Amino acid sequence: MSTAMKATSDGGVLDVAWHAGWPSPKHDPAPEIQVHAYDEHTVLLRQNMPVHFEAPFLFLLLGTERALLLDTGATEDPRHLPLRQVVDDLLADRLSTRPDYGLVVAHTHGHGDHLAGDAQFVGRPNTTILGSRPEDVADFFGLRDWPTDTAEFDLGDRLLEVIPGPGHHASAAVFHDRRTGLLFTGDTVYPGRLYVEDWPAFAATIDRLVEFCSRHAVSHLLGCHIEMTTTPGVDYPRGTTYQPEEPPLELTVEQLHAVRRAVVEIDGRPGVHRFDDFVIHNRDDRALV
Repeated sequence: MSTAMKATSDGGVLDVAWHAGWPSPKHDPAPEIQVHAYDEHTVLLRQNMPVHFEAPFLFLLLGTERALLLDTGATEDPRHLPLRQVVDDLLADRLSTRPDYGLVVAHTHGHGDHLAGDAQFVGRPNTTILGSRPEDVADFFGLRDWPTDTAEFDLGDRLLEVIPGPGHHASAAVFHDRRTGLLFTGDTVYPGRLYVEDWPAFAATIDRLVEFCSRHAVSHLLGCHIEMTTTPGVDYPRGTTYQPEEPPLELTVEQLHAVRRAVVEIDGRPGVHRFDDFVIHNRDDRALV
């Protein structure tokens, strides 16, 4: 567990010193997965950069009946990413008193660095692994009108809201935890390079998230990567495995509003657009047709 801790207003702890790689990747002494307990029922995990440069964050949310694992990382081989073992260890107390305690493995979206570890959970008892197509997400959570509908998902005394979030990826979804106020935004919003494959869908998603935050208590936005430096507008090059000057993972609702203002300013123009806390890469060139 992380030792640098500062409680948030909801009792959770986010002031964590995330391990950001090592100057010599082969000699990194840190474990493959860093585990940080936000609170007793919410666990944040980060894959180590020398294992895979994407260093994605994963999230384990525990309810009374089941847990939800959001994403499974960028590495399939459990010898290099022992995710199943880490998750089983984190759920051991629950399973000791309730052997039928369930696990749902879902994804913030369908890119390989977020679902590579799925195979580790195949055959695990009382476990459901979601597919990575929009219809898989919609069918499981009961989203009847993708992407404008929202749905509730109960882990047992812990209610989540599921918000479709296409734009970066067709099946992207955002998850809001009513207990903590955390909004899990995947690769849609995070301190890094926001890659947009479908500009109209991305713009509509950002509008939906801004509107959602205006009606719900949101404590922090938690995306799945850190790629920025502490210098405004400057990101680490893709493939970097040592990031000694990282900003925090968590973003504020005001920073979400900054993304929305950036979307309005860019107005669909393809290219790389730099802002203080993120860089938008608009790959959708339909505006040029």
